[in-house]
Amino acid sequence: MVADRAKKPKTADKVAEEDTNHIDKELLVSLEKLQDIQDELEKVNEEASEKVLEVEQKYNEIRRPVYVRRNEIISSIPDFWITAFLSHPSLGDLLNEEDQKIFKYLDALDVEDDLKLGYSITFKFKPNPFFENTELIKTIKFFNEGTTKISGTNINWKEGMGSANGSNDEKKGNKRPPSNESFFSWFSETQQEDAGEGLHDEVAEIIKEDLWSNPIKYFNNEADEEDSEEDEDDEEGDEGDDEEDDDED
Repeated sequence: MVADRAKKPKTADKVAEEDTNHIDKELLVSLEKLQDIQDELEKVNEEASEKVLEVEQKYNEIRRPVYVRRNEIISSIPDFWITAFLSHPSLGDLLNEEDQKIFKYLDALDVEDDLKLGYSITFKFKPNPFFENTELIKTIKFFNEGTTKISGTNINWKEGMGSANGSNDEKKGNKRPPSNESFFSWFSETQQEDAGEGLHDEVAEIIKEDLWSNPIKYFNNEADEEDSEEDEDDEEGDEGDDEEDDDED
């Protein structure tokens, strides 16, 4: 009778290798399930973004006639827009002395915003001794292929007026012009690039998001008052901290 051969015991390395393979398989399965959940969340987020966009577009349409009525009232207030611009902490620095003379003829400002296609900012001027245009428009367009195009009206300066107001400035880019340049050179700044590279027009965004949303605040210099109140609150807070420190000592 042949004796049964004893099974050869597994080595520690073999056991460790099998355990590692088992863990790797479990990890792989878990990661695949996790990715499936993440993909599902992405779909929900895309749907939510579309719904939010639909709501925003709807309220853009509702706001439009309100903006029209607001502009009608503003047109009866002398020097409304130049006052609002000069009171704005960022935009006011862009108007040199010659620009301010031209802004005296600014009759209306209008922003039309389409969240999908882009937006435009229209400056409407009364007949003036500086240029022939009655409207100057800065346009930011979004395209399906992920590009953004920034363009502006070509200003038809009257004789002797162009060089004093930036018409010879061929600089292109998305940076705000220095204070010694004309605000009107901004209309000649154009670009078209991949939106992923962060292309934007800083001046246009400030006008659309801040000035246009509540120009009355800047016309009344309420922004300066808010800043003063914030500074006072900060000073009071600092004094309170100093008193607490003294008490602890």
